[in-house]
Amino acid sequence: MRYRWERKAEDILRDIGIRKGQTVLDFGCGSGNYTIPVAKIVGKEGRVYALDKDKKKLNELEKRAERSKLENIEIMKTSGEVKIGLDDESVDVVLLYDIFWYFPLTDSRLPKLLEEVYRVSKSDALISVYPKHIDSERLNDKIESSGFYLKDKYSGTLLHDGQPEKGQILNFGKKI
Repeated sequence: MRYRWERKAEDILRDIGIRKGQTVLDFGCGSGNYTIPVAKIVGKEGRVYALDKDKKKLNELEKRAERSKLENIEIMKTSGEVKIGLDDESVDVVLLYDIFWYFPLTDSRLPKLLEEVYRVSKSDALISVYPKHIDSERLNDKIESSGFYLKDKYSGTLLHDGQPEKGQILNFGKKI
C-alpha cells in the first residue's frame, strides 16, 4: 500500500514541476512521505535536504531511504529554529507541506521562515505549499507579501500523514 502511495506522490511532484537533477528542500519532512518520492525523481544528479526537528521521524526516514537505496537525501536535524543551514540561492524547490500547524498565521516565526525560504531559493525556484491546518487565503497573502507570487494550484488526492485525502497545493515563484 505504501508503495502505491509513494508512486502517487511521485506523480503529483512531477505534475507540479519537480525534475531530475534539482536540489530540493523538504522543510518539516517528517518520516518522508514526500522526501522519498522527490529523491527518486531528482535522481543521483539531484539532492534532497530533509529538515525536521522530530528525531524519531528522521530516523524512520533514514531507514526508508536505506531500504530504497537512495543516497541523495541529506538529513538535517533542527531544534525547531527557522534558520535553514543552506547557502543563499542554493535550492531549486522548497516543499512546505503540512507544516503550518507549527507555524500558524499569528506566529512570529512564520515571517522568519518565509524570509529564510526566500534566501535559500534560486531566482527561478518553485515554492510548493500544502496549506493544511491553516486558512489558505490568508497564508497566500502572507507568502505573497514575503516576496513570492502565486504561479498555480494543484488540486487532487494528496498524502496527509501517509493517508490519501483531497487537497490543494499552492505553487509560488520568487519575485526578483
